[in-house]
Amino acid sequence: MEKMLQNIVSSCLMVASGAVLSGYAEASLSQSVHERMNVIMILADDLGWSDTTLYGMTELYETPNIERLAERGMTFTRAYAASPLCSPTRASILTGQNPARLGLTNPSAHLPAVTLQANPDPTGPVGEKVTRMRTVSRLDTRYPTLGKLLQAGGYATGHFGKWHLGHPPFSPLEHGFEVDLPAWPGPGPGRSYIAPWSFSNYFEENYPGEHIEDRMAKEAIKWMQAVRDERPFYSQYWQFSVHGPWEAKPELIEYYRKKIDLSTPQNSPTYAAMVHTLDDAVGALLDEVDRSGQADRTVIIFISDNGGNMYSLVDGTVPTDNAPLRGGKANIFEGGIRVPAVVVWPGVTEPGSRTDVIIQSTDLYPTILSMLGLAPPQDHPLDGEDFTPLLRGEDWQRARPIITYFPHNPPVHDWLPPSMAIHEGDWKLIRLFHQGQDGEHDYLLFNLREDMGETTNLANRYPERVRTMDRLMEDYIQEAGVVVPVRNPDFDPSQYRPELIGVQNIDGRPRPPVIPDSMLGPRLREYQGWIARNAEFEPTENGTWIHVLSGNALINKHGFLVNTPAALELHLEVAENILGRVQWRKTDERDFEEDAVVHFKVRPNEQRVTVPLPLAAGDTIQHLRVFLPVTQAPIKLHEIQFRGEDGTSLVDPF
Repeated sequence: MEKMLQNIVSSCLMVASGAVLSGYAEASLSQSVHERMNVIMILADDLGWSDTTLYGMTELYETPNIERLAERGMTFTRAYAASPLCSPTRASILTGQNPARLGLTNPSAHLPAVTLQANPDPTGPVGEKVTRMRTVSRLDTRYPTLGKLLQAGGYATGHFGKWHLGHPPFSPLEHGFEVDLPAWPGPGPGRSYIAPWSFSNYFEENYPGEHIEDRMAKEAIKWMQAVRDERPFYSQYWQFSVHGPWEAKPELIEYYRKKIDLSTPQNSPTYAAMVHTLDDAVGALLDEVDRSGQADRTVIIFISDNGGNMYSLVDGTVPTDNAPLRGGKANIFEGGIRVPAVVVWPGVTEPGSRTDVIIQSTDLYPTILSMLGLAPPQDHPLDGEDFTPLLRGEDWQRARPIITYFPHNPPVHDWLPPSMAIHEGDWKLIRLFHQGQDGEHDYLLFNLREDMGETTNLANRYPERVRTMDRLMEDYIQEAGVVVPVRNPDFDPSQYRPELIGVQNIDGRPRPPVIPDSMLGPRLREYQGWIARNAEFEPTENGTWIHVLSGNALINKHGFLVNTPAALELHLEVAENILGRVQWRKTDERDFEEDAVVHFKVRPNEQRVTVPLPLAAGDTIQHLRVFLPVTQAPIKLHEIQFRGEDGTSLVDPF
């Protein structure tokens, strides 16, 4: 009840603040509610370009309801998310600004730390040429978001599903939405798609085993039914699907298990079942629009927030495959940013039409406002462009190229160092910050019409095109005040691994790490008080094998106190050089501090490693993480100990 009252109060405050924005609303508020267009925006999470039947790239997944949308509107073959990760793209939709301008380039909004200004770290890991970026972690409420503008324009506004742009006071209720369900700030649906859920509020399942997408579709429909006769509405249904955890309705998993063809690149029945439920939710909303007689005055937009996940592990394989595109979620090759998209504008867009004109998620902001006769704020610079002429069937081309900025380097397949990309027509240029000789930038140039899979770097063949497109990138950096990576003063050339940049398998399709047959034996996610994430333990008589399953793997220990000074001692047996890191959280800290991390290296002939931790005497630690890289062979852990300055073991060894 307290949560409900808080939501109501916040909603009232937003209604009041909407009056401040009323000057931006140019549509006549005297129009009848039945004369004004409604808008439904459906945003999928991690749904790749090849994950629907729109483009003929899948033989496994079934998306008939997304096809129904395509039959009513325009399908975009070259739609791009503004980022290869979720939160930055979501911010771009709500503001019309590129994540580069916002400084919000990483999905850290679920963490407690509030950061509203991006900054590069002063130093970085010795093997990296540039320092890492401290990204903005919340969508600041100073922005005139779509929710605020549409509310000021007389629209009912509701948000359903995933948000991932901040806890209160940065929730949908503070960004112009009157309803926020399930009011969950996390990166996914918590511990489960299927009830009982882990939402920390009053939101509970209607029946045992209820799927969150079924429920979100019902809640969005119930809300539309309640408001549509009073006001036009903007319904923002941002699905949790198909983000992890990898879970689906059992009957659908069995249905797709029978369809698996191992000769095709997509062969996870669980992921296929998740796509199926996502599509069913689209169908539920479309059925309601038809049933209610609202189809002729309801704009429907369907798009994904980034490319398909090709680095996690489910059903013994990666969740999906974005072929023929290269890469996937968390990198800026095409597979990470090109996404499925359909726009239905009744009475305007030709049903069943298709276009290969480039659009980006930043464009949705000015386009929706233009559709509804609302003007964007004059003092709010936009990176997005209004593509309503294209929807009307007119010859429309972008005034400016699109920019993708990703100053991060997560350890995924087709990994790239901190980079920035620009698309101009058929050409795409990627700048790798300070990766060239003497600290200069390095470049990848592709002609996407001839080389959709980005297999051939043409930078050396067309140096003038590289200079021209790079100049456009630099002009944008200066105009938008983009905070870019800086050279790492601690860089050690002997630790640099340029041969790993853009690595992919010989067939062009990323795959999970090669794991030996021993992985088929009994494996554990928890062992001796240590918990593995994206990894598994396999205890044997001669040591414990750690199988690293995907990027961002770690083992961690909770709920213990250690007096310092102290050091972590590792006895590892590895088949190749590995770079790892240790991170800790003290008892008085709610989250891990950015500087509470130490990197370490293990060579095959140096099996014992001591990792000193720079802690003051008297400090205590309540949570310790040991991050491990993706390796071709498992890592053998003989011993791990946390020793005090007197040499005593403070954490039980394996």
